[in-house]
Amino acid sequence: MPFKKLHSDIREKLESLNIQTPTPFQSSSIPIIKSGVNVYCTAPKDSGKTTTLVLTTLQKLKCEADGNAPRAVVLVENKERAMELYETFLAYTKYNSLRVYVGHEQLHIDIQKSEIFEGTDILISTPKTMNKLFLLNGVSTAQLKIISIDDAEFLSQHSSYSAIMSISQSIQKCQYVIYSEKMTKMLERFESYFMERSKIVSF
Repeated sequence: MPFKKLHSDIREKLESLNIQTPTPFQSSSIPIIKSGVNVYCTAPKDSGKTTTLVLTTLQKLKCEADGNAPRAVVLVENKERAMELYETFLAYTKYNSLRVYVGHEQLHIDIQKSEIFEGTDILISTPKTMNKLFLLNGVSTAQLKIISIDDAEFLSQHSSYSAIMSISQSIQKCQYVIYSEKMTKMLERFESYFMERSKIVSF
């Protein structure tokens, strides 16, 4: 079972939430994401994609703070989704040292730069804001291990698509995990850029 092979802090939290059995999607996707390859995760709503994103991010970072630069980035469509995901992460990081930060278009970029500089492990942001941070040297990619894209259908918007392409060119080496309800031609195109040798988990 995937949950049995997760960090003890994560297993304790799942137990407290009375989550004992992974969904079929989680059983298939978690081991593949843990292996470190690039992954397309496609499944219908309520298959457990968001929980998978949170659990695998915490697992990658070993449930503890380290350094000052972000080691995990989660890209989302807008501020509302960023705040929802932030609350979900907080529920899982309440009793460990991981630091979670949210960036979005409504918050001045200089404020974000200074707050991120103080130290963060997981950075949740929109592609446009993240790209702006990269262009202004507002976030270091030196320690970045994983980028997850939540409900990636929104990348069909031109500005978001351009931003993710620009972001990927700023990063030397990193695991990418894309979550969506179905595979699209637009998502397939990423294989030629940053999703090299990717695996697909489809439900």
